[in-house]
Amino acid sequence: MTDVQDVILIESAGALQSFTDLARAEPVIAIDTEAASFHRYVDRVYLVQVSTRATNAVLDPLAVLDLEPLGALLADPDIEVIFHDADYDLRILDRDYGFRARHLFDTRIAAQLLGEPAIGLAGLLERHLGVRLTKRFQRADWSQRPLPADMISYAAADTAHLIALRDVLQDLLDERGRLQWALEEFERAEAVRWTGADTRPDPHLRIKGARQLGARERLALQYLFEWREGQARRRDRPPFRIVSNDALLGLARKLPRSKQALGEVTELPAALRSRYGPDLIRSVAKALAVHEDDLPRRVRVPRATYDPDHVERVERLKGVRNRLADELGLDSGVLCGKPLLEAIARARPGSAHDLSRVPDLRRWQLDLLGPKFLDALGN
Repeated sequence: MTDVQDVILIESAGALQSFTDLARAEPVIAIDTEAASFHRYVDRVYLVQVSTRATNAVLDPLAVLDLEPLGALLADPDIEVIFHDADYDLRILDRDYGFRARHLFDTRIAAQLLGEPAIGLAGLLERHLGVRLTKRFQRADWSQRPLPADMISYAAADTAHLIALRDVLQDLLDERGRLQWALEEFERAEAVRWTGADTRPDPHLRIKGARQLGARERLALQYLFEWREGQARRRDRPPFRIVSNDALLGLARKLPRSKQALGEVTELPAALRSRYGPDLIRSVAKALAVHEDDLPRRVRVPRATYDPDHVERVERLKGVRNRLADELGLDSGVLCGKPLLEAIARARPGSAHDLSRVPDLRRWQLDLLGPKFLDALGN
C-alpha cells in the first residue's frame, strides 16, 4: 500500500472553506507540508496535506492565497492536530502565515519516547500498520505547476495513515505509563516559532575545511561564497545547485589566476568551469589583490576554563541517565540530553525545588530522574 487514491485537490478559496467546514466536525486531523529548499533559493510552503479519518486533501497555496480557514483549524483547541516531526512544519507555517497549533500530537516524539527502533514515518507505518511508503518523489520539486496526479497522490500518503498511527502510538504510550511524558513534550512543541534566517557572521567558514585555510584562501572563499549567493538569489536556486561547497573549497585552495589554472581544480566540473570561469577567476583575483597586512585575521575564541569538579558531576549524572535509559529501552539523549546534564551540573541543585528551577528540565524528567540525580550529586 503506497500512494492514496481519491484525493481532494483544493485550488480555490471556496473549496478550502468547504473542506475546513467538514474537518471542523472531526476531533482529529493530520497535517504535513511540502517545501522546495532542494530546488529553490527562497523556501516557502508549496503544498499542505490534510487528512481526517474519512478524507484526504491536498491544498495548493499557490492557487489559494488566503489560508486563514486552515489556520483556524490549527488554532482550535478542540481539534487534535497530528504531525510527524512537527518542528519544521510549525516553523514554516509560522513564518509564512503566522499559523500555530494549539492541540498537538507528534508521532515522531511519541516514537522516541517509546524507544522505537526506527522513528521515521515510513518505518513506523510499516512496523505498526503494514503500510509501505514509496520514496520515488522524496526529492521532488513541489514548486512545479501543474503537479502530476501521481505526485499529489504521493503527497497525500504522508497524512493518510497518520491518524491510525497516532492511535497505535497513543495506546502504547498509555500502556507503558509514558503518555503524560508525551503530552508535556507536545505542549512544549506547540510553542515552536520561526526564529528567522541564520544571521551568524562569516557563513563561508561553516563549510567543512574552511577553518584550516590560510588567511588569503579564507578571503577567497568568502568572495566565492558571496558570488554564489548572488547567483543563487537571482536564479532562485539553492546555492549548492550553482557550485558545490567542495568546489568552492578547491578554488580557495588553488587560487586559480587563469583559465588553465582553473582546469586544475578537480572539484569543479568542466561544465561549471565553462559557464562560470570568468566570474570565479574574478572572485579569486579580488582576494589576491588584497595586501598582506590587510588580510582578515582569525579571531580565536578562548576556551572555557577546565573545571574537573564540573566534569566529574556531569559524569555522575550521565551514569544515572544511561543506566535508566537502558532499563527503559530509550535512547539516552531522549531521556535527558547532554546540554541539560551540563546545566544541572552547573546549577548544583541541593533539593528537588532547586532542580525544578533548571531551565528546560521537564516535569516528567524531574519525577523520573530527580531523586537519582540528587543522590548522584550527594544531596
